[in-house]
Amino acid sequence: MPPMIARVTTARSRTGHGPAATSLGRMSWYWRLEDPSGAEVDPASVGVEVPETDNQGDAESWLGEHWRVLLERGVATVTLFEDGDEVYGPMGLAAT
Repeated sequence: MPPMIARVTTARSRTGHGPAATSLGRMSWYWRLEDPSGAEVDPASVGVEVPETDNQGDAESWLGEHWRVLLERGVATVTLFEDGDEVYGPMGLAAT
């Protein structure tokens, strides 16, 4: 694995578009990564794995720990989703 790759292991990971099926009706929170034009970035193309979490706080904590790596790899903005519904974003990663 190349250096500086952010790897996060969870029971479920976002690997495609839209929400993943969850068991027991749990909520699924995840980030969509976007380039400067607003186009979606495939996490694998920038060497990261974006976890799905059971709550907003865990999703935001993950971003707080990984935003610098994402920014260094060309991710300009992120959007938070809950079960496929946009919660907020796009939110810029660069200082303004």
